[in-house]
Amino acid sequence: MAAAAAEVTATGSGSPAYPVCVLVLGMAGSGKTTLVQRLTAHLHGQNSPPYVINLDPAVHELPFPANIDIRDTVKYKEVMKQYGLGPNGGIVTSLNLFATRFDQVMKFIEKRQNASQYVLIDTPGQIEVFTWSASGTIITEALASTFPSVVVYVMDTSRSTSPITFMSNMLYACSILYKTKLPFILAMNKTDIIDHSFAVEWMQDFEIFQDALNQETTYVSNLTRSMSLVLDEFYSSLKVVGVSAVLGTGLDEFFVQVSEAVDEYEREYRPEYERLRKSLAKAESKQQKEHLERLRKDMGSVDMESSSLTGASDTSSLGPSDLIMTRGTLDEEDEERESDTDDIDHQVTEESHEEPAFKNFMQEASMKYPRTSSH
Repeated sequence: MAAAAAEVTATGSGSPAYPVCVLVLGMAGSGKTTLVQRLTAHLHGQNSPPYVINLDPAVHELPFPANIDIRDTVKYKEVMKQYGLGPNGGIVTSLNLFATRFDQVMKFIEKRQNASQYVLIDTPGQIEVFTWSASGTIITEALASTFPSVVVYVMDTSRSTSPITFMSNMLYACSILYKTKLPFILAMNKTDIIDHSFAVEWMQDFEIFQDALNQETTYVSNLTRSMSLVLDEFYSSLKVVGVSAVLGTGLDEFFVQVSEAVDEYEREYRPEYERLRKSLAKAESKQQKEHLERLRKDMGSVDMESSSLTGASDTSSLGPSDLIMTRGTLDEEDEERESDTDDIDHQVTEESHEEPAFKNFMQEASMKYPRTSSH
């Protein structure tokens, strides 16, 4: 049953029309990259190879084969030198540069949508760099607007045995959930070191968590006690799964949770993205109509029937819009005769002495952005 759920991640019809994008986030040392490696190996073992993307430009070696690696596009250390940045600033800038080409990444994913059921995306270890940067938002929204997307937050269970540390992780997870606005799975990693049942119990039973907090007498413990009440609603709808990236345990349950998250995406998130896409298309259409109407007003004084020139002297009396309308309407013989006295060409060649490329640019610019006759 678990294996079947792992294979069927579709939109309700049982056939994966689109690959499922799994964004793996996590703090440094949480085992995020190791989990991506284990997920990749698990899917290969089921004869369902995923499409893997690495977005960490500072990683030295990848323990898994990546179909798209940001390091092939952006050189992290060169970015630091060129812009005079530190490590985190270099990662942010590298992601920003990569995000400008992410439309090409989307095309690659679309080409592989019939061959791969999952797209695994490993993000930088500095989680705030991806979560709160403009490039992270661009990448996340680009994926979510086209493919079913799920955010997986990897938590280091062995370092969350303290109630205060546990609450810090939960607050971070909550902020990521509301920032990404996507189905969210909390993967409690390193269950081979310590079982995650204590954390699940803390989430389900407020009194047990309070008893654990009573052993702490600091100001932070009082703040944590107050925040635990606020997160009660967050806990009630949170998908939690315990995994071990080292041993590979819990992966069947993990993919069951992913399948449920995909259903949630199709039910609650896709309609919203479709609405946003339609509103964006409507806004672009309205803007285009406004541009056409403005262009029509600019060219309203042109006599569309009299579009031939009688001589070079006549062009001096025409307005800018008239010149644009008449350019390119001459016969071949007239064009050869009039080319020496073309006002725009003559002005650029004789007065400015600019390169031919610049002359062509000026001509194209004058045709694309005509000045109004009232100028």
